[in-house]
Amino acid sequence: MEKLGLNEIRSRFTKFFESKEHYIAKSHSLIPSNDKSLLLINSGMAPLKNYFSGVEIPPKNRMSTVQKCIRTGDIENVGVTKRHLTFFEMMGNFSIGDYFKNEAIEYAYEFLIDYMKIPKEKLYMTVYTHDLETKNKWMSLGIEESHLVLLDGNYWEIGEGPSGPDTEIFFDRGEEYGGEEAIDAFFNDEEQERFIEIWNNVFSQYNAKKGVKREDYEELPSKNIDTGAGLERWCLIFQNVNSIFDTDLFQPIIKEIEKISKKTYDNSTPFKVIADHIRCITMALSDKANFGNTGRDYVLRRLLRRSVRMGKKLGINDP
Repeated sequence: MEKLGLNEIRSRFTKFFESKEHYIAKSHSLIPSNDKSLLLINSGMAPLKNYFSGVEIPPKNRMSTVQKCIRTGDIENVGVTKRHLTFFEMMGNFSIGDYFKNEAIEYAYEFLIDYMKIPKEKLYMTVYTHDLETKNKWMSLGIEESHLVLLDGNYWEIGEGPSGPDTEIFFDRGEEYGGEEAIDAFFNDEEQERFIEIWNNVFSQYNAKKGVKREDYEELPSKNIDTGAGLERWCLIFQNVNSIFDTDLFQPIIKEIEKISKKTYDNSTPFKVIADHIRCITMALSDKANFGNTGRDYVLRRLLRRSVRMGKKLGINDP
């Protein structure tokens, strides 16, 4: 596989979906606009919710973005695993009542294998247990059945409203990141470091209702596609490095931490936490968030305090 930097990956994703007649939307601010349900934008779809619900008319029914996101639900994993972050960019393609399952899977296959030249044998797909249409579609494109994992958890649903099955795409990093135990963990939907999720296709096709069994949900009159591909994880696989923190995204920050701490980077958690959190804080401040005691401002304060605590472990005691 060709070695690619951050900007090249982002550019190729955008150009590909532009060639598929998608409207390329700019990243929205991390501060949600007219959405009190979120403190910070946490997914590529979040700023587009009004288009999916029909409250607003989209500029085009095919859209693609590279959206800035912040998630702090997994904050304790940052610096511990090779892939968890608080701030990340989510590449995505969206269909609002336009194409659906077959085309979305075809686009993912074409982009990954034909356009980005990822070896087909390196890819594994998870599929919702009862979504045989998706399983058969992958197989019709040449994906071996042994590379398809059926999981009951591959269903996107948050309360009442649009819901549907999803299919995730994983990249196999090889035996050096785990042998049989990693394979067993992956096939049982457990944490491991060998198989890295690089894409998720959500097929929003049903209307979830309280008290109604999933198999009895009514179909939506307008079916939608919501996908996400984490840019930082793509840097990890296309730069063939051990951890996200070894990519061109984080190494310049880590080298600066080395200068300030007068310590050499040794893959330790404090370096990684500071590098992630300072990047997240900077992006949030640039979108006019602030430090404070409540809401999103407290999220930033918590990240800063955690960074300071990690800094002390590296002997950094001055501002």
